[in-house]
Amino acid sequence: MPPELIAVWILIAYLAGSIPFGLIIGLCLGVDIRTRGSGNIGATNLGRTVGRSWGILCFVLDLLKGLGPVLAYALWVRPTATAGWPEMLGWLVVAVVAVLGHVFPVWLKFKGGKGVATGLGVVLGIWPWLTLAGAVAGVLWAVITYRTGYVSLGSVVAALSVPVVVGIAVVLAAEPAVPATVYLTLALLIAALVVLRHRGNLKRLREGTEGRVAWSLPGRADA
Repeated sequence: MPPELIAVWILIAYLAGSIPFGLIIGLCLGVDIRTRGSGNIGATNLGRTVGRSWGILCFVLDLLKGLGPVLAYALWVRPTATAGWPEMLGWLVVAVVAVLGHVFPVWLKFKGGKGVATGLGVVLGIWPWLTLAGAVAGVLWAVITYRTGYVSLGSVVAALSVPVVVGIAVVLAAEPAVPATVYLTLALLIAALVVLRHRGNLKRLREGTEGRVAWSLPGRADA
């Protein structure tokens, strides 16, 4: 693929990932969520601030802005198990840049969300092994968040599960070296980014001061 075309895909992925849906939804409702709760523009803080339904909508939209560029690249380039490094690395770069766009949006002075929903959208879009890992991560996130009320805990566990599932899948399937390396690299990068973005939450979890989300578990109040 020509370098200039790769640059276009990078720009598309970044711009898509950088759309601050949480902030936009909040402003449409008359609320700047940067001044409420944790100040984060993601779905969790939006849900805490204006209600569960809006938080879910934001989560879905953030997921789609990761899924969209990855699927679009796949349809354009059609990388396969026999694809070479240029095509597969292009897929990796598009995926990572979409998540970075969410975490570091240029419109908000590079102060964005934590990358969970957009990261999930990215892995769901890379068929088949990352899609499988993304599905497992999504179930883990939902179960842990529902059972504990801690979105941060669910997010970290879900993120860490992705490279584990991908590693097992590519070994069992004897996936060729090039795509296997790309899949594992992307899984590890996203997991590392999500964990790093949740450092403060992990500290509060250890200290027992992390807040629970009432909208994730009916009848449960924020801690």
